[in-house]
Amino acid sequence: MSEKPWGGRFESPTNEFVEAFNASIDVDARMYAEDIAGSRAHAKMLTAQGILSQEDCNAILRGLDEITGEINSGEFEFTIALEDVHMNIEARLTEKIGDAGKRLHTARSRNDQVATDTRLYLRRRTADIVARIRHLQRVLVALADEHADTIMPGFTHLQTAQPVTLGHHLLAYVEMFDRDAGRFADASKRMNRCPLGSAALAGTTFAIDRVMTAKELGFDGPTSNSLDAVSDRDFIMELLAAASISAVHLSRFSEELILWMSAQFRFIDLPDAFCTGSSIMPQKKNPDMPELVRGKTGRIIGGLVAILTTVKSLPLAYNKDMQEDKTAIFDAFDNLEGSLRVFGDMLPGITVNKAVLHRAASSGFATATDLADALVRAGVPFRDAHEIVGKSVGHCIKADIELHEMDDAACSAIDARLSVDMVRALSVESCVAARDHVGGTAPAQVRIQVATWKKELKS
Repeated sequence: MSEKPWGGRFESPTNEFVEAFNASIDVDARMYAEDIAGSRAHAKMLTAQGILSQEDCNAILRGLDEITGEINSGEFEFTIALEDVHMNIEARLTEKIGDAGKRLHTARSRNDQVATDTRLYLRRRTADIVARIRHLQRVLVALADEHADTIMPGFTHLQTAQPVTLGHHLLAYVEMFDRDAGRFADASKRMNRCPLGSAALAGTTFAIDRVMTAKELGFDGPTSNSLDAVSDRDFIMELLAAASISAVHLSRFSEELILWMSAQFRFIDLPDAFCTGSSIMPQKKNPDMPELVRGKTGRIIGGLVAILTTVKSLPLAYNKDMQEDKTAIFDAFDNLEGSLRVFGDMLPGITVNKAVLHRAASSGFATATDLADALVRAGVPFRDAHEIVGKSVGHCIKADIELHEMDDAACSAIDARLSVDMVRALSVESCVAARDHVGGTAPAQVRIQVATWKKELKS
């Protein structure tokens, strides 16, 4: 018997470098629990169908339990000579229980085995990612509740636009992360079909019960086409797309935190535990964690591009190229989960400089739109109102004042329809309070949304 389960066809051993280059055990060893679970389900099904004896099944299940213990305790030695997690576990099982171990692979292939293991593993990891997203949402909702009436400048083009509340700003990310969680959940539903029993590509001649296997492993049912089951990786593409979008949301948030913490903004301060200093400049406190999260986004997006490029030209069915799929998704999930954890742990300790935020919102002509709205309510056509306020802003820039500081003479000189009472009535508080509708920035609306999210995220 050759050392390789597939070695009977070959007359000479694998080239030493090729053996190492070909191996995937350094990547797929992390799926050992899923591989063992799949083997247990397969053995039970073969026994129920009379393909495997109960004696052999008992030996297999006992051997797999022992192997699980060996791996968990660090006693198990994975070797690249056996290429992957499947062959490493099968070889150890055969070493422990003899011929019964050799019978386990009846009616299956590594092709349907790895497709099953990967789905099982990603199903578990996806649930972990969603749990991290939900935790981050709860953190953000708590902060939004605390800052429902904390006024800050809202930006477009990174220029002061209109005053908003910090609570409203934070709830925008709650909405984004909720869609992220939905994408992961949606992808998980399509992924939750069991490939086991598809064998190499065409199914098997044995009278297997794929519904039993799928049920044993917690799948919604078996896959419907053996070719598709072993050769497509669109479930990985979907998850990588969801991961990339979520990482982009984290990256945008990171960019804002980095800007807000700078001396030019001074809106916030991040906890010391999530920042680092400079080896040469003693005054520095660097927002390294948001910067690192922003950087990791590129790696996660790269994983999506990699798997799309890998699969785009592959003919049916399985091809060795697919061995590269796990590197991309495992790396992406590791980095996304880490990024979500950093944010979930970091944000409760954030310090908000309310006075700085209020001053920033009160400058830069953030109330200009509200002045235009006041003119419209007085009967001025909006386009005329827009021009009048634009001229008013021009005047204030030259005079180095804010809109609410204009006097009666200045108002009359710009347009007779512009009154000093209109400009005196402008305040950032009245501006945010006036936007009291569904989706608006008013503190009252923020509190309604906070209550809704608290109820939604309670479970």
